[in-house]
Amino acid sequence: MRAARFHEYGGAESLVIEQVPEPHPGPGEIRVRVAAAGVNPIDWKLRAGALRQLFPLELPAIPGRDAAGVVDEVGDGVQGVSIGDRVFGLGGVTGATAELAILSAWAHAPDTWNDEQAAGAGLASVTAMRGLNALGSLAGRTLLIEGAAGGVGSAAVEIAVSRGATVIGTAGERNHEFLTSLGAVPTTYGPGLAQRLSALAPHGVDIVLDTAASGSLDDLVAITGDPTRVATVADHAGGQRLGTHVVNAENDSTLLSAAAELGRQGRYTPRVEQTYHLERIVDAHAHAERGRTRGKIVICV
Repeated sequence: MRAARFHEYGGAESLVIEQVPEPHPGPGEIRVRVAAAGVNPIDWKLRAGALRQLFPLELPAIPGRDAAGVVDEVGDGVQGVSIGDRVFGLGGVTGATAELAILSAWAHAPDTWNDEQAAGAGLASVTAMRGLNALGSLAGRTLLIEGAAGGVGSAAVEIAVSRGATVIGTAGERNHEFLTSLGAVPTTYGPGLAQRLSALAPHGVDIVLDTAASGSLDDLVAITGDPTRVATVADHAGGQRLGTHVVNAENDSTLLSAAAELGRQGRYTPRVEQTYHLERIVDAHAHAERGRTRGKIVICV
């Protein structure tokens, strides 16, 4: 099969397209013929070697954690999915940007999503839901999302709105109209945030989800007055220092199914900023590494 791989840690230019052996699913896993794969911050950080202490890789490695496609092989013990089903989901920290990929968590893709949207839903929706779940009930509460225009942030906005929260989202001014379309009240990030929030939420902000790792976590805790009312999916060191909820993504089929159900109801649509063909994976990774994306970057396989 064709896949993108890097043979050594380095920049986006270290990625090459080549023929590699086909993977096969183990117990509890499925294999999909990939239509599209998401590009996430962890992908370029792994490729660059920034996470080699946490996630040592056996090189060469195929980047990508989430994908969408059609099931073509099923491992032992798998139930509820059949060959030919259209699914999206998560595999290991690598392996998705290829013609065939192994998933260990998945859900049936709703007909309301195209392949690119389904590919962008896996890691973003699971991360957003785990961060929101850490904050408890959302109904009737005012939620601030730091970094609301990115892949995880934009997913969190729609999911939180579907649960009855009033959402205020921070983003650059070019993304304010985008946040409004998602159902959030937009504001800019950075100095003066507390003052801007006092005008937007005169009764205060109840809870905060940080998706940005922008160095603002101290300010976010001060805004709520209580670190247990703040969750971060991005600034783990800061969260541990301050005592906020620190959340990691997990390969959780239940959360993926919940995201898919919101998709079927028209209450969550994964936002895709740009798609690239597999042959342009170098450009896709370079784009992702620049940051400040609006929604997800996706590779069409």
